[in-house]
Amino acid sequence: MNPVSPETQPAPSEAPPAEAAADRRGPLDPRDPGDDANELHGLHWIFIGSQGLRVAWVVVIAVILFRIFNRLLGTVAVGSYPALMSFDFSPTAAIFQELVPLLAMVAAGVLLSRMDQRKILDYNLTGPRRPLHFVSGLAAGLAALSALVGTLALGGWLHFGPIALSGIAILKFGALWAIAFLLVGCVEEGMFRCFLQFTLTRGINFWWALAVIAVVSLDLLLRSQGNAGIIAFIWMDSLPMVNGNTIWGVYVIALLGLVPCLLLHLKKKPGSGFWQAAWVTSTLFGFIHTNNIGENWVGIFAAAAIGFVFCVSVRVTGSAWWAIGCHAAWDWAETYFYGAADSGFQPQGHYLTTSPAGNALWSGGTDGPEGSLLVLGIILLLLVALIAIYGRGKSTGLDAPVPEPVAG
Repeated sequence: MNPVSPETQPAPSEAPPAEAAADRRGPLDPRDPGDDANELHGLHWIFIGSQGLRVAWVVVIAVILFRIFNRLLGTVAVGSYPALMSFDFSPTAAIFQELVPLLAMVAAGVLLSRMDQRKILDYNLTGPRRPLHFVSGLAAGLAALSALVGTLALGGWLHFGPIALSGIAILKFGALWAIAFLLVGCVEEGMFRCFLQFTLTRGINFWWALAVIAVVSLDLLLRSQGNAGIIAFIWMDSLPMVNGNTIWGVYVIALLGLVPCLLLHLKKKPGSGFWQAAWVTSTLFGFIHTNNIGENWVGIFAAAAIGFVFCVSVRVTGSAWWAIGCHAAWDWAETYFYGAADSGFQPQGHYLTTSPAGNALWSGGTDGPEGSLLVLGIILLLLVALIAIYGRGKSTGLDAPVPEPVAG
């Protein structure tokens, strides 16, 4: 495996000689080599850019493939484990719930990477010292969540109850929840910090990013008022109504990224595509959490903000492995070790027992520790620590790729 960072991977193929251009066909170009060269070039440009299959086609095909595999595997999973129809947030149910999208994502990724003339690990999974970054991410996630819980307890916004498990059950549920949340980290980071972040980085500008965020914002507004929304047509499935309070978490992260991304665009800063992509993926990460029960706007904003931190981790470490580890450990500590609500879900089989107390703005209420305003300070500290450890004058190998031509 080539250790070069995914964003510095060379183009999938060298440009052909001018005299042979008419005879070269991309993977989506069925034209006969004898067709008019100018017309062939035009059709080729629609599908293929300087770095392979164009971003818009990559995303569209990825959504279609994922939905097909997810439906097929989901049908098999429900047939094998009917309890999935009534999710109870137990570790066994969580493992089944996450295995389906993980396998669907991998299957779609294998096909897409072949079509896009890449290796599946090219999607931000290469880079130096991957095992070390994964382990340090685990430690960071555990430490950050523990700091949040400790602060809540000291302030009287979280109370500890009795230990809920004993004997072999401690190890059993600890291991099962570890597997479940490792799968969660792989699925969510695989979708957002691996595939989407890598793909959008190589072919997005401010105006395309703004268009995506505008569609997401309008969708949330429509669904908060009981309408069907817009994303349902793109995602090919109905989406539930959202609480009008939670959508502000998405709007805040969208607004925070607006001016910096516009300035990067106007100043034509090298590598700005990465940050335009981070703006989009972080907003989308907050967006998907609006479907969780018991969320408040702080929890949604926190999800989007930690998504941005994970994007920064890709930038400074060269891969998504730190993010995967941090994500898994954060959720494991919150759900299993401390027994707190996770995005509004109450877990089964947890070690300690905790409960919120006082004003929900500080305690997090039904959302859990992630819904407390204090989580924002913890996320900021996590970001500062990440940059201090990995970003101080070090070469990350994430120089900006040559962007594809995009409209706008």
